[in-house]
Amino acid sequence: MSAGEHGVVAAGHPLTAEAGARVLREGGNAVDAAVGAMLMSFVAESLLTGLGAGGYMMVAGGGQEPTVLDFFVQAPTDRRSGPESESAADLHAIDVSFGDAAQMFHIGPASCGVYGAPAGVCAAMRRWGTVPLEDLVAPAARVAGEGVVLNAEQAYVAEILGDLLTSTPECAGLWAPDGHVLAEGELLRNPELGDALLRLGREEEEPFYRGDIATAVSSWVWDRGGALGGEDLAGYREIARKPARIGYRDCEVLTNPPPSAGGTLLAYALGLLNSGPSPPTLAGVVAAMMAAQSERTPEFLDGLGDDGFLERFLATRLGSTTHISVLDREGLACSCTCTNGEGSGVVVPGTGIHLNNVMGEEDLNPFGFHRHPRGRRMPSMMAPSVVMRGGRAELVLGSAGSNRIRSALLQTIVGVVDHGMQAREAVAAPRVHFENDVLYAEPGIDLRELAGEDLQMVQFGALNLFFGGVQAVQRVGGGLVGAGDPRRGGVAVNA
Repeated sequence: MSAGEHGVVAAGHPLTAEAGARVLREGGNAVDAAVGAMLMSFVAESLLTGLGAGGYMMVAGGGQEPTVLDFFVQAPTDRRSGPESESAADLHAIDVSFGDAAQMFHIGPASCGVYGAPAGVCAAMRRWGTVPLEDLVAPAARVAGEGVVLNAEQAYVAEILGDLLTSTPECAGLWAPDGHVLAEGELLRNPELGDALLRLGREEEEPFYRGDIATAVSSWVWDRGGALGGEDLAGYREIARKPARIGYRDCEVLTNPPPSAGGTLLAYALGLLNSGPSPPTLAGVVAAMMAAQSERTPEFLDGLGDDGFLERFLATRLGSTTHISVLDREGLACSCTCTNGEGSGVVVPGTGIHLNNVMGEEDLNPFGFHRHPRGRRMPSMMAPSVVMRGGRAELVLGSAGSNRIRSALLQTIVGVVDHGMQAREAVAAPRVHFENDVLYAEPGIDLRELAGEDLQMVQFGALNLFFGGVQAVQRVGGGLVGAGDPRRGGVAVNA
């Protein structure tokens, strides 16, 4: 746990968190710090995020109108992106083992969607920033050139994604330069990414969407059978949205609105729990997870893009990712989740950019690949959130972990609000997750309460990144504290 005079940053890597904390110490606000941390994460956590990624940023408190900046990945518009296209067959499947559970991912050029990270960085700085973008990119660009020593957590991610990292010569050139996937203690260098970051600082997003970098990316993907075209990049725009709001106990939770699916389902689960006792039982939490999972139907996904969907949905029922959370001394909160999926294996020469595989993510395409409406945002599970109490941001959080994001956030919020835990205790507490008629549980969960339930159960032998990676900062009394998720090597750094 950390307490800071200027604020606190929680993130998935020590370099990421320290980059944000440095910005706070030098006078930047929470958004400046989040962007500085986000840029460093492109280098230090490059298997999870990057310039070829997409995401969301929630800003609230400190006198700002609560806003979600949507810069998530968008489905390509070209004919190759249809379900009948050859590209659908070109998705390359790989199995990834988490030890006690396995998941299939799909990679290759056909998995690449329209990235939003460069647009999101620049839009956030234009809207809320106080520090020049060039100053924020400089540390990350330098580290990209000098190299990052892989810590245990990043090395573990590289190990389980070994087939992905050696799937193309370009990706293997970064991650297996000596014929084996980089291991803990070895150096990952990507000087071309450093150059691209410097371009972002000098020229903002223009080269990445309508300039030479955009041409290089679209040509490389298109020539290899993917659907990501130059017009898709040229037409991409970030979108500012009003957050979804749900009352929970004596708090108000602000989270990611439609067309994101994760925030909607989190709000629904919280609403169900809010009608029951505090604190909820384990059976109550699992029942809320099951109810949320059951709502993820084709009709739900089709309706996410419609005006007023969230209000209608709640009214009729309630009567590879990284996250950064920042809270500054003025009360401004910034919660930013960004993902590359697991990465597509497609690294564009001359740019250092590893493109996302969001079009190949089963969790985001549960009813078949390349069926999402062309040119529309993909229905992400990401849900950067802020818990407000008395008009002030009290808890700022978000998580990595694909479908496990909403269950990780649900249990962390319950831990803080219902059980009175501080952020560190709530983030580290063992979790459960329900999906596909299976309840997954970490050690420390007493499952005897569920003995009468008709549930298939899988109990893990240790805390595992399968259950998400929550990064949280919290206001406690007159101070600020933070917590990084030990499952993903997360840390909190005070400023």
